[in-house]
Amino acid sequence: MGNICRSPGAEGVFTKMVNDHDLGEQFEIDSAGTAGYHAGEAADKRMQKHAAKRGYNLTSISRKFNPAKDFDHFDLIIAMDDENVQSLKNVARNKTDLTKISKMTDYRKIWSYEEIPDPYYGGDEGFELVLDLLEDSCEGLLEKLR
Repeated sequence: MGNICRSPGAEGVFTKMVNDHDLGEQFEIDSAGTAGYHAGEAADKRMQKHAAKRGYNLTSISRKFNPAKDFDHFDLIIAMDDENVQSLKNVARNKTDLTKISKMTDYRKIWSYEEIPDPYYGGDEGFELVLDLLEDSCEGLLEKLR
């Protein structure tokens, strides 16, 4: 939503997975929020700390999703939860835009969570859970795309 916890986490996890498989040149990976209230900020320090412990470097700067550009530029638009999926559908311009929208947990392999929960108001365990879920879902996404 605000592009400082889950989305930069997903960007960092997926970027590392892609690079670990020597596929970096085949992908352009970015993150954005459906709300712009953190635009211009780095990822949440807590998310950066937990991600770094797992070898992920979160360097993205928060930005708001731009329907006029992002739907045309990216093949997939992946949201973290149902609320954000709906926000994206609300700004979709046509059926092609709608077909690009999915939810990160659509690609999960092991975990049974339907959404990636927002860890912002919780403790360390929430950030660790988010990273567990992102690793699982990103692995499934990479398998689907290969």
